[in-house]
Amino acid sequence: MRYRLSDGSLRSETGFATRGDAEDRAADIESDQRRGRFVDPRLAQTSVGEWVTQWVDAHDVSGVTEATYDSHLRNHILPRFAATELGELSRMTIKAWAKTLRRSLSDRSVADVVGLLSMILGEAVDEGLIGSNPCRKLRLNAGDQPERPHADADEVTAIAGRMTSPANAALVVTAAYTGMRWGELAGLQWDRVDLDKQEIRIDAKDGALHELRGRLELGPPKTPASVRTVHLPTFLTELLAEHRCDTPARKFVFTGIDGGLHRRSNFRRRFWLPALHGDTTLGWTPIKPHMHFHDLRHTHKTWLIEDHVPEVLQHKRIGHKFRGVMGVYSHVTRPMIDTMLQGLQARWEQYGSRMA
Repeated sequence: MRYRLSDGSLRSETGFATRGDAEDRAADIESDQRRGRFVDPRLAQTSVGEWVTQWVDAHDVSGVTEATYDSHLRNHILPRFAATELGELSRMTIKAWAKTLRRSLSDRSVADVVGLLSMILGEAVDEGLIGSNPCRKLRLNAGDQPERPHADADEVTAIAGRMTSPANAALVVTAAYTGMRWGELAGLQWDRVDLDKQEIRIDAKDGALHELRGRLELGPPKTPASVRTVHLPTFLTELLAEHRCDTPARKFVFTGIDGGLHRRSNFRRRFWLPALHGDTTLGWTPIKPHMHFHDLRHTHKTWLIEDHVPEVLQHKRIGHKFRGVMGVYSHVTRPMIDTMLQGLQARWEQYGSRMA
């Protein structure tokens, strides 16, 4: 079967079982050409590797997201599909590939990798390289994500008491009683902490510390909603003031052993895991040994719910966008903030005095 392209050139397709099949295909092509939906098959010969190069050059994302995409591409997508033509990709091919990924990755990671490939192929459709996205409506079982653990206030106090320095103890307590992310805490600078107003300001330009390919650098927080003011209960203001007196010359609030920037993996290995796993020689029993530092953020959210803090304030404090109609018509007021801080203060007064 032969047909003419828009530039006047002729192209042929073979492999039809009957003459009727060939005529049906010709009719489909003619219809697609009239409606402007025809995809030149020659464009589909572009390799996945060639298209990824163009896509990466044009795609503008944060440094953290870029590093994540780069990892998925280098480690999983390009090793399998770099030389494959876009037009050769099929739904079954991608499903089989996803199955092999599960041998070494979690269901959630597989979903993330395939999701990136789907995004890339979706833009190939938009650019007219292929007629449809073979990942479209591809159902992958991401698995039931286990509920993340959270800590009671006395458990937070115990974990903080097991830190090897008052600075690390303050870091743990601040995380639990503010809900701030690791990067926001590790990148927090003293000039963003107003002890008189009892608040922390997370800046849009350099409000978080990121680790990109092993290099630490300051940059924007995770989302636009993460740019916010975090109000502090009185006890936490006093704790940070004491910490400030111990490190008056430092630019950053929380630092590593040598005064440099905190690296998440080092903190986890040297301080966090030993505190959670316990030490029989010191009489320490395990405390939530599978809990991540990020679960202190979940802990804070749980406390806000227990204290009946309005949902709009919960979102604002955590740095999440409150979506839907409620997000448009609900607003945070100072009385809401004061009531929330009173609840956090009461929680600390009940449990925090026991910190070693």
